[in-house]
Amino acid sequence: MSAMHSTAVIQNQAKVEKPIKEFWRYFRANRGAVFGLCIVLFVVAVAVFAPWLAPYPPNLTDNTVFLSPPAWQMGGSSAHWLGTDAIGRDLLSRLIFGARLSLVIGLAVVVISVIVGTVLGLLAGYVRGIFEIAVMRMMDIILTLPSLLLAIVIVAILGPGLMNAMLAVAIVVLPHYVRITRAAVIAETSRDYVTAARMTGASHWRLMISEILPNCMAPLIVQASLGISTAILDAAALGFLGLGAQPPSPEWGTMLADAREFVLRAWWVVTFPGLAILVTVLAFNLLGDGLRDAFDPKLKR
Repeated sequence: MSAMHSTAVIQNQAKVEKPIKEFWRYFRANRGAVFGLCIVLFVVAVAVFAPWLAPYPPNLTDNTVFLSPPAWQMGGSSAHWLGTDAIGRDLLSRLIFGARLSLVIGLAVVVISVIVGTVLGLLAGYVRGIFEIAVMRMMDIILTLPSLLLAIVIVAILGPGLMNAMLAVAIVVLPHYVRITRAAVIAETSRDYVTAARMTGASHWRLMISEILPNCMAPLIVQASLGISTAILDAAALGFLGLGAQPPSPEWGTMLADAREFVLRAWWVVTFPGLAILVTVLAFNLLGDGLRDAFDPKLKR
């Protein structure tokens, strides 16, 4: 009996490992996705170890080095590798701590929108009827409005601030998760395994949570990885307009807003925060494309 049990355990482990190995084989075939994953892991590591990597506190000012250029430029100093801003704060330290803030914004927005969007989409796709019509028409109304303009209106109503900016961006991206979940639920509801579970007397909650929802996770994971980049970009835009994170927070969009008047005589205070946003958003987009290719059988090469 013990040998039979061990054999069954090994077989179950092999069944689990096979999809993982297959997924990784298709994922690593996309070199752009692997590159994006490496950049994302690097940004996450920088955000986690920010207090130890940053040479200075992010809000520490030094009145002797206003707008000091990067170390490799004439007049620069090795004490500030990427230079300083208009009030003498080390730019490298603020970028490092800004990675933590930007990732928190992206993850918080995605978590809120995924949870709310999954619940609404699951109920709309399973219950159907008037509830589905009401939810989907509301999502259509949100989609008809320009995303950034809608976020600005929401923040203007709630008041500027980081939490309100995250809530506004979560509302803006919510329809994507609702629509994806609803479409996946409608497709899965008609499958044989759901019919078999229903015939055995499974409750509606068990059908939705245990049978249907796990099979709808692949497109949600892909959309979530792409949604992080959208959230970071929208939050940076709100910060640039003065409606997101407020000074002296080292948020990349806020740093761009503070550096607008120095763009012609201190290129580094604008260039480096902009590059940080560009690289991070691009990395998450590449990662999302790779996940989509690996999860979707039609796109597997």
